[in-house]
Amino acid sequence: MLLYEDQMEEEMTFDPKFTITPKINKALVEIERVRGFLDAVKLKGDWIADMQQKALILESHHSTHIEGTALSLEQARSILEGKKLKGINRDDEKELLNYRKSMNFISKYLGKEDPVTEGVIRELHKITVKGVRGEKADPGNYRKVQNYVANSRTKEVIYTPPPPLEVPHLMREFTGWLDETEDISPILVAGIAQFQFVHIHPFIDGNGRTARLLSTLVLYKTGYDFKRLFTISEYYDQDRPGYYQAIQSVRQKGMDMTSWLEYFVEGLRSQMEEIQKKGEQLIKQDASLQKIKKVGLNTRQEKAVKCLLVNGKITVNEYQKVVSCIRRTAQRDLEDLAAKKVIQMIAQSPTDPTKHYILR
Repeated sequence: MLLYEDQMEEEMTFDPKFTITPKINKALVEIERVRGFLDAVKLKGDWIADMQQKALILESHHSTHIEGTALSLEQARSILEGKKLKGINRDDEKELLNYRKSMNFISKYLGKEDPVTEGVIRELHKITVKGVRGEKADPGNYRKVQNYVANSRTKEVIYTPPPPLEVPHLMREFTGWLDETEDISPILVAGIAQFQFVHIHPFIDGNGRTARLLSTLVLYKTGYDFKRLFTISEYYDQDRPGYYQAIQSVRQKGMDMTSWLEYFVEGLRSQMEEIQKKGEQLIKQDASLQKIKKVGLNTRQEKAVKCLLVNGKITVNEYQKVVSCIRRTAQRDLEDLAAKKVIQMIAQSPTDPTKHYILR
């Protein structure tokens, strides 16, 4: 195993401890391999945009869900598509919409060499919590009171962050370190940034969301945006006890970040694996679409065929929603596709009388 010893300037006291284990090294190699695949692969812009939209919905939902919002993924998707839902918590809705705004904010830093300053972090926090729950989180301002991290189920205090008077100094050291990390993999910098931010817990509330956004920002600005297709919070949300334990392990091991970084890079590696599978699937779907288009499709039909390639089947009602047309037009388009032997109707069953169409 290789022990990494960072060479910091004398006045810099934040000096993260970690060991580059074989597990970390293997994950980094796999992540770089998929990054190379994404750089080389030729995916059509509209396919990429659709994947990016789905990734944004997943990331916004799962990151806010970790912090306690009660929205289902389907509700989150509807809200982010601009639909008004009844019977939901409006603060949950606002947190979700704010998170999307924050993701759009950090997207402006794609590939830019601008340093991640305290001002950028404050603005990121401000966007994330503005107008939510009476603005008790004091958007964009460091906390002036002591806060605590408690077990959401037992309410037991599991971590007491540094006193408020230390926060400005710690954040100054932290952002100074972020600006001096040329010799460390940007992936590890992103993981270290996420932990250290949570450890300082500089704001009254919204620290978890801001930490995950900050980690993504570090990846984006260093060219590791992976075409904005990854949803790291989905990995955390699927196993929250494991996520919290990975963070807590740093404090349990004398502030050694190795275990946390193993967890972090494994989460990103698993996301890269999913992205490559989706990318390969899209290449096949696009090839199929180009072949089908030779029979002659109107714009609505082409959009519906893309939906069919992704979902496997479509109904008249779904066709209407996908292409925004009246029922008569949807029926005429589907009949035309059937006549051209592009699709066929599935035999109706007693339990599901709805007409479904699939590709031939």
